[in-house]
Amino acid sequence: MERVTLNAEHRTETGKGVARSLRRQGYMPAVIYRAGGSMPIKLKRQDIVNFLNSTMGEQVMVNLQFSDGDTRLALLKDYQVDPVKGELLHTDFYEVSLKEKVRVTVSIVLMGEPVGVKREGGILQQTLSELEIECLPDMIPSHLEIDVSGLKVGRSLHVSDLTLEEGIRVFDDPEEVIATVVAPAVEPEEAAPAEEAVEAAEPEVIKKGKKEEAEEG
Repeated sequence: MERVTLNAEHRTETGKGVARSLRRQGYMPAVIYRAGGSMPIKLKRQDIVNFLNSTMGEQVMVNLQFSDGDTRLALLKDYQVDPVKGELLHTDFYEVSLKEKVRVTVSIVLMGEPVGVKREGGILQQTLSELEIECLPDMIPSHLEIDVSGLKVGRSLHVSDLTLEEGIRVFDDPEEVIATVVAPAVEPEEAAPAEEAVEAAEPEVIKKGKKEEAEEG
């Protein structure tokens, strides 16, 4: 599994005010979680932004290197973004051991163009984009690929069709559909409403005629 080294620093101050102050100084507040405990840290904001942009959607091992010589092996757990400004606010990591299995979510990438799309005009739909797995940290794939080029209209690929290394446990239902090719939608023909309009108008004419006859009488 790919590893990325990020320089980090320990911090003792916490709270929203401290977090805002760190961001003004070019740092990003973060927390490392391990075995029910947590440790506040800070990283250079640009370093973590570059890391997220280059690994978006992929699982990557992070080697957190501290200035005092401390080193922590971790995986990105979560991150928070300002909903209005779109700015990164905080990141969470969880520390891992190479000897202990971890449970993570890995993205699924579709490869190729289905024959049902090229020759039959079908539409490819991906119904499952992530898979929950458990394995040793070094075995975590950055993402999972599945070839959809052989899919015809009306056919699907399932979780059981994925090729995984031995030692990786999958928690999703093997029969769950990952991708399918559906037939293109057929537009219904428009019915001409001319006769209905004429029939609807006839009672008006009849009523009018009877009224006129009554007046004449």
